[in-house]
Amino acid sequence: MAESKLEHKVAKGVAWSFSEKLLSMGVQMVVSIIVARQLAPADFGVMAIMTFFTSVALAIVDSGFSQTLIRKSDPTQGDFRSVFIFNVVTALSLYAIFTAISPLLANYYGWPTLAKGAPVLFLIIPLNAVCVIQNTIMVREFRFAKLSTIIFVAALISGIVAVVMALCGCGIWSLVGQRVSQMVVKAALLWWSGNWRPKSGGGDSTFKQMVPYSMRLMVTDLITSIYNNVSQLFIGRIYSGDALGFFNQAQKLKDMPTTSMIQSIQSVTFPALAKISDNEPKFIDSYRRVVMLTAYIIFPVMVGLISTADDIYMLLLKPQWHPAIPYFKTMCLVGLFYPIAAVSYNILKVRSNGSIILQLEILKKAVMTVILIVTIPQSVMAIAWGLVVAAAFEMVVNYVATRRYTALTAWSYIRTLLPIATITAIMYGAIMAEANYIAEWSVGVRLAVKIVTGVVVYIAASAVLRMEALSETITIAKQFLSRKK
Repeated sequence: MAESKLEHKVAKGVAWSFSEKLLSMGVQMVVSIIVARQLAPADFGVMAIMTFFTSVALAIVDSGFSQTLIRKSDPTQGDFRSVFIFNVVTALSLYAIFTAISPLLANYYGWPTLAKGAPVLFLIIPLNAVCVIQNTIMVREFRFAKLSTIIFVAALISGIVAVVMALCGCGIWSLVGQRVSQMVVKAALLWWSGNWRPKSGGGDSTFKQMVPYSMRLMVTDLITSIYNNVSQLFIGRIYSGDALGFFNQAQKLKDMPTTSMIQSIQSVTFPALAKISDNEPKFIDSYRRVVMLTAYIIFPVMVGLISTADDIYMLLLKPQWHPAIPYFKTMCLVGLFYPIAAVSYNILKVRSNGSIILQLEILKKAVMTVILIVTIPQSVMAIAWGLVVAAAFEMVVNYVATRRYTALTAWSYIRTLLPIATITAIMYGAIMAEANYIAEWSVGVRLAVKIVTGVVVYIAASAVLRMEALSETITIAKQFLSRKK
């Protein structure tokens, strides 16, 4: 009975989280298109450099200790208070350091705007720190409906801010305003909705005991954050602001569905898997099903974006952005692998003591370093293809590492992914086959026909082959729509 209740919570949690991510993604996509039509590609290049440093800071602040609190069976109020103090102190220190070096960065890249915008954008670091605990508690309690609503409202309000500022001619400040306002709204709503406050009392803190595992996760996420964005530092220096803008915008558009998927998976399945960690058959089956559902959603989305990329850019963006199309298509291949890798990463977080995660990150980033050394001098497109190789490698390595902690066989893993890859290929073939017949149609109609064709073919192929993933998706949708608590 308890397991059934947990499954229901997980299904609803995933559905709520993914629904919020889809809505937020829709808002972000509309906002990105409107803003991109008003700004120059070089503005996005400057923003990419500033975002690199905020990503590094957020990886430190919102990482290891919050994950430890989620995994911990009985955290005390003292634990929450200690992590809160650590987050705030760390965030304020990082804000001071990054703000101090921003003039140096501006001189290095030759972009004076960076020195003005960075101190404002970096405010999201302490703003995030003050609401990490509230976010963590909601995840622990499976309050994903409330959390999803908060995130969506923040995305919506910040999107409006960005659009208004862009239309008023604020340039890059519209991007800065979007990020800062989003975090302000999120922090305010989390404090208003949550009951926790950093008051004294409530049990002894076990902060010192949490440090080893938390620090391993923190260092791991820090390395990942750096390497996910480090190529942009070199592109901005070696090539041009426009080239970085094209690359960054292509990556952002790719990241909207992939990041949504990864965050939904990690936020919901991590606490759920932690609760059933001692039930080996249940744990293995859950692992396989999460891999299956992740692939079933992300594969057609990424391949669909590749097949419609030209029409999307032609319809929605000005010609000045069309050089980004080849980067976007290549980056979508990256999006095939990272969500699957994230599932295995969750398994390692639940079952391991964290040391193997750090070891794996060192291995993966050593490979990534070699890839960057080879590709950076070649071209921006070579860098993009290098990221594809790195993503595929990460998916394989993460799965192999989980074999220490689960009995999910390689054949079972492949058998789970292969049918989904097959029907995705069928979908892609159908879209490309009809492309020649509709080439002379208007861009909007052509795009609509391709989308409809892809959806129909994918679902029809799933039904004909009696895909488990299709029935599982339908079940989750029914549970989400049900009134059962």
